[in-house]
Amino acid sequence: MEQICFELENIEVTYLDKEILKIDRLAIHQFDRIGIVGKNGAGKSTLLKLLAGIVKPSVGKIHGHVECGYFEQLEAPKAAEADPALMGKLDVPKDSEQLSGGEQTRMKLAQLFTHYYEALLIDEPTTHLDQDGIAFLLDELKYYYGALILISHDRAVLDELVTTIWEVREGKVHVYTGNYSDYVAQKQLEREQQSQAHEQFLKEKSRLEKAAQEKMKKAEKIAQAGSMTKREANAKPNKTFMTKSKGTSQKAAQRAAKAIEHRMERLEEVEAVQDERPIVFRQPKHLELHNKFPIMADRLTLQVKDRVLLEEVSFQIPLEKKIAITGSNGSGKSTLLEYIANNGPDLTISPKAKIGFFRQMSYQYGSDETVLQFLKNRSEYDESFLRSILHSMQFEGTDVLKNVKSLSGGEAIRLRLCELFLGEYNILLLDEPTNFLDINAVEALERFIKAYQGTILLVSHDKKFIENVGDMEFEIKEKKLVQK
Repeated sequence: MEQICFELENIEVTYLDKEILKIDRLAIHQFDRIGIVGKNGAGKSTLLKLLAGIVKPSVGKIHGHVECGYFEQLEAPKAAEADPALMGKLDVPKDSEQLSGGEQTRMKLAQLFTHYYEALLIDEPTTHLDQDGIAFLLDELKYYYGALILISHDRAVLDELVTTIWEVREGKVHVYTGNYSDYVAQKQLEREQQSQAHEQFLKEKSRLEKAAQEKMKKAEKIAQAGSMTKREANAKPNKTFMTKSKGTSQKAAQRAAKAIEHRMERLEEVEAVQDERPIVFRQPKHLELHNKFPIMADRLTLQVKDRVLLEEVSFQIPLEKKIAITGSNGSGKSTLLEYIANNGPDLTISPKAKIGFFRQMSYQYGSDETVLQFLKNRSEYDESFLRSILHSMQFEGTDVLKNVKSLSGGEAIRLRLCELFLGEYNILLLDEPTNFLDINAVEALERFIKAYQGTILLVSHDKKFIENVGDMEFEIKEKKLVQK
């Protein structure tokens, strides 16, 4: 029988009187491979920190029976031991004073895998990792002998590594068997079943309403018959009905109507499935481009200080295509996007090009606008459409009334993406836009990209994301830009 690594019993986590998590019972066994998913702010990282002992529950008990390794997404590497062989394999510089985001992630992975732990708690390990780094991570975790609990927005990684999905939703943990694709299929089945149950509920409600109305009409007819004169009653063809005790019949009909109304009240209401509103980003006439290739390069050499990143590269970016640019960390992807944004020498960019740029950085806003006002002041779309776009990017309810100055890092990034897709641009440059998004927001971004009528160049290491939105892929390899 498999050893139990963690047990959670009657757990409640509250923050400022708001319930974050409520768990009756959960257990993690020796060889469980669990992927945790859910919207930003749902409590995924809190759940992992509970298991790691970093966060204490407001109520309830957590029993940890094994030593665990913990990888935190936003934490800088600690001064901990790391196997030199792993450091070499992961290409971590020996001088670790000034590490890039990707190098910090690889350093933390080297430290994590230097020691054997009976359980691993890992929060978003692929942020900043290139394909080589992700391949290393998959190799290490595929053959890992212990319990794995993983938060990730990378659906391909979840498909490779986990056999159970925990969805954190409205403070509860919902358990699904299988990997991420299996979970998506089960969620779709749930939606279909809910849709059928909702239709059944509406039919039954309508049938009972009709039956109750008929009973009430019958009671009214009896009352009317009771007010007729004897001669009028005798003139009626159905005299036997008229001779009945009218009061008794009327009360019986009213009682039957009431009984039906009670049945209606006891009907369990099934909510309608909330379908995403179709997205259409209009391209204004004055922003239409007519060049077949709005961005072209002729023997472009790109270097930073003395380091050559691209050498005599020529390319043409086709109009209205979604083009992914891939390559290892440090190969020059972000530098190339920056060069295009600045209309560098050796480039030919359409004079009518209006370029919007999403950079790899933390966004902060200084204006005194609400989220909704911010978009209204920078877009020609109506409020209803703006609200639906914000809802797609998880600004729900009163979130749209938040002051933009008070937004968290993740919220600011999601607002910046909304701003770009709604703005007066015809070319978008997106540098690692999925890095700090949860899966729901990544899938919303995919819908945005598919609905966008302009040209998009995007840098990403997320294979599934590129597969879902990319029309073409160029890889930077050995100082060349090669179409894959």
